[in-house]
Amino acid sequence: MTLSDLIHYEPNARTLERWLKKVPYATYLGIKAEVHGNEILFILPADKKLIGNPTLPAIHGGVVGAFMEQAAAFHLIAKMDKPVLPKIINFSLDYLRPARLRDTYAECTLTRQGRFIANLSITAWQEKSDEPNAIARAHFLIPERDR
Repeated sequence: MTLSDLIHYEPNARTLERWLKKVPYATYLGIKAEVHGNEILFILPADKKLIGNPTLPAIHGGVVGAFMEQAAAFHLIAKMDKPVLPKIINFSLDYLRPARLRDTYAECTLTRQGRFIANLSITAWQEKSDEPNAIARAHFLIPERDR
């Protein structure tokens, strides 16, 4: 079953795990998802292969950005009335503090979904959600099938 087929299933924890397993880079990073009521919490488990700065050690900034972009895409799919695979238009990321070698969490907010474009904000943190490591904004194109 392809990701395009899977996105039509109810977005619960089991389905999200199946979605993530269909994306090779998400699988490589080890991204996981938990559903808490109406909210989805994305998790990037600590793994030495993700280190970009061995002196600190800190997770590579590109890994943090990729994790947040993947989280935004899957969050959007889960919140769509008619799920389709969105296409990223742009992604703006602000690094606020180093992401140490610990589990990293991300939550997304669908700020607005129009007919053509969706806007999301993403926050990533490690130990305290009120001390984010990075914040981002993403815009996605919604393919014609959903219009």
